[in-house]
Amino acid sequence: MSRIDHILERAVRGERLSLEDGVALFESDELEKIGWAANEVMKKFHPDPIATFVVGRNINYTNICNVFCRFCAFYRRQGSEEGYVLPNETILQKIQELVDVGGTEVLMQGGVNPDLPFEYYLNLLREIKRHFNVHMHSLSTVEIREMKKLSGLETYDEVLRQLHEAGLDSLPGAGAEMLVDRIRNKISKLKGSWTEWIDIMKAAHRVGMSTTATMVIGFGETFEERVLHMLRIRDAQDECIQNQLPSPGFLAYIVWTFQPDNTNLKAERVSNEEYLKTLAISRLMVDNVRNFQTSWVTMGAEIGKKSLEFGCNDFGSTMMEENVVSAAACTHKVNIDLILQLIREAGKTPVQRDTYYNHLRVFQPGEHADKDFILQN
Repeated sequence: MSRIDHILERAVRGERLSLEDGVALFESDELEKIGWAANEVMKKFHPDPIATFVVGRNINYTNICNVFCRFCAFYRRQGSEEGYVLPNETILQKIQELVDVGGTEVLMQGGVNPDLPFEYYLNLLREIKRHFNVHMHSLSTVEIREMKKLSGLETYDEVLRQLHEAGLDSLPGAGAEMLVDRIRNKISKLKGSWTEWIDIMKAAHRVGMSTTATMVIGFGETFEERVLHMLRIRDAQDECIQNQLPSPGFLAYIVWTFQPDNTNLKAERVSNEEYLKTLAISRLMVDNVRNFQTSWVTMGAEIGKKSLEFGCNDFGSTMMEENVVSAAACTHKVNIDLILQLIREAGKTPVQRDTYYNHLRVFQPGEHADKDFILQN
């Protein structure tokens, strides 16, 4: 038996893999074999042949930012004529459009705008919840860090507790990029260390909020650095489980690829094969997170479908109105009926879910969405 076969057999058996195991998998060219093992591990969490998705909308409430990430084509500096803060009425209208098509999740994020006080976020969340029963899966760790600074509150726990009480339901994994300081200093020196991202996620778990974990590849990171990222997510999830916190911790793990167009950071695009390999190895290494999402936004619909054979159980969000990735000239578009088609072509039954992965609707063979919209409108 080869070393790779031995590692994969242990993973499928339920044994925990090491840093050295993960690096060995990256050095292997046996992509299909790694993908098969990742799918077997996925089936332990999700034995039924279904694939889920959530109907959600992105709302980028401001593009003004003082973090200046080299890989971002979306932000504008303070004072820019292209800078904006959406009026509350516009945000409410966007949420109404989501609700009108049966959507349930709002991913509201923006730049780190130092002109917006902490009370802005609290009041906006309260107003949204007065009007709509939607799940606010919103903001990012770097936005939370700015709120702590502006509010004068002493701990992230208190910042997140107030946001949670105002209407923030869960925290997405934005800002993780690569949880290795060598890479973080290269791509965004002002974004903070990897430990700060983890600390804010742990604080969210302590106050009862679930979160998601993301990973962005293509910054020139080594195989070892990719695996370190995975292990740091795994360790934080272990801590949440062992301490029996009032949160399930990381509900999902998502691998993205850096989109270099229109940014100040030039790099080669990650290949489809490299994305699928990283996704599969993540499923094998991060053995305590139940759900893995495809990245059709950066990889396209067909690779999104292929991801369902490499450890993914979820097609992610419909992501109505995406502006950040598309600012980097990445404009893959799908609609709900295409999602249903892709899931069926992968041999699975499509199921609409909520943010907590509760099943809302099982789509029978040949059944289409009642209402539809083109994404990234």
